[in-house]
Amino acid sequence: MIVVTGATGNIGRTLVPLLAEAGEDVVAVSRRPQPEGLPAGVRHVRADVGNIAGMRPVLDGADAFFLLLGGELNSRGESPDALLDAALDAGIKRIVLLSSQINSTRPEALSHTRLRDFETAVRASGADFTILRPSGFASNALAWAEPVRTRRTVFAPFADVALPVIDPADIAAVAAAALHEEGHAGRTYELTGPEAISPRQQAAVLSRTLGEEVAFVELSREQAHAGMAQFMPEEIIDGTLDILGLPLPAEQTTSPDVEKVLHRPARPFDEWVARNLPAFQ
Repeated sequence: MIVVTGATGNIGRTLVPLLAEAGEDVVAVSRRPQPEGLPAGVRHVRADVGNIAGMRPVLDGADAFFLLLGGELNSRGESPDALLDAALDAGIKRIVLLSSQINSTRPEALSHTRLRDFETAVRASGADFTILRPSGFASNALAWAEPVRTRRTVFAPFADVALPVIDPADIAAVAAAALHEEGHAGRTYELTGPEAISPRQQAAVLSRTLGEEVAFVELSREQAHAGMAQFMPEEIIDGTLDILGLPLPAEQTTSPDVEKVLHRPARPFDEWVARNLPAFQ
């Protein structure tokens, strides 16, 4: 049995069907009510990965665990060791942790201290582990959906700074392989898209795919900060803007790990747009 946390999010909603199609017994965990469209045979449990007492019965009897921290759990919560102890007590033998590329490129970043603590705890747990460190998500472009729908305009900072954003479906596919297949224990995979692409270039992809002109308006760092403060904790905004505007060479470099694991290239940004086009129409 495989327990998948964050089952209704960008990664989980692809990961759960992939595991079910592979014949795995899957428990889909989310803080939200049961979503529509879960594959037949998948059991949904409403639980909070930040509440260890509540997670114990969910984990009981499972063999593998996909661990995703969402929202405030990236910065505060119970001890990583306590959650890992609960997982081992329940019989978990394989853990796949969703971490971040920042933990390799900026290992002192305060915004990712807790994720680094989870990486340490997972490595020390004694379970077979795989750590996934993705770059920025292609799905972050959904922040532009409303202005693209209503004004056919993208507003973003750092217009011509290119980063190799990754399709969350590729993260899910790598996670499925690590949970379902042998040969991934002890590995840390850095996951990126196949090429670096700037916000202005992303807007051009939207324009081509929609068949209508999408204008690009570059925001100042200060304007971007003000917008991000509406939904993002203050302590991580400046670090995020540093990556978007002043990336390190390693953050602009594509990784071969998606292709190594999946035996196909990572999906480009235009494929993500084509699948998610209704959000922008």
